[in-house]
Amino acid sequence: MDTTPPADAAPRSIYQQVLGPAFDRLQPELQDYFSAVPGAGVYGEGTGVFETAGCPRPWLRPLLKLVPVSNAFFPDYGTGIPFTIRNYPSADPWNRPSLTAVRTFRFPGGDRIFEDTTTLTAPGQLTDYLGRKRNLATDLVLAVTEDGHLLMDSPRSRLFLGPLRLPLPAFAAADAHVEQWYDDADGTFRIRTNVVQRQIGTIFVYEGSFSYTEQPWNGILPPDTVPARWEQRT
Repeated sequence: MDTTPPADAAPRSIYQQVLGPAFDRLQPELQDYFSAVPGAGVYGEGTGVFETAGCPRPWLRPLLKLVPVSNAFFPDYGTGIPFTIRNYPSADPWNRPSLTAVRTFRFPGGDRIFEDTTTLTAPGQLTDYLGRKRNLATDLVLAVTEDGHLLMDSPRSRLFLGPLRLPLPAFAAADAHVEQWYDDADGTFRIRTNVVQRQIGTIFVYEGSFSYTEQPWNGILPPDTVPARWEQRT
């Protein structure tokens, strides 16, 4: 049976393509948030405050400076941290539909950036490329809760160092667990992220609320959002 959508079918976001019918069970506000597609002429911009953000283990923070992935996990921790997020739906250099996000955490000692590009790398398969050089890749597994929240888990990761592709072994890997939803009472989006290392426990967190609007956009990634290197490998 031919499952090719008709030529005039509305474009679907990478989240719609992966979730399929489950996408319609998301809260309506989340459906709008995750419906962004390349070529729509808009990007998303959010502003809010993280109640907690960063690495909660003081002894671990100096070690994070040694991780060969910049603009991802930073050696700071605080409460009441203002932040912004910008989401740009576009195609990567290999024409794969993607969503590039740049988060700015405004710590008292200076800003920290967390950036990534989530890409549809195969039918039903999302890969999240993290860091300035997009050299940490994780599988992204989506699910919808009974109350319409979106769950995102990253159970498998690999590190790209030059020509090397290094799957992280179980003892060294960390799993990211994200829950995002819309708070009707406050009229804001909420997100809770925990990165858990299997031997140590939680090594990175951020949780808070933000308002979100769409802004006109010409479809060209701003210079400060273009990664230092794109990654095609999965």
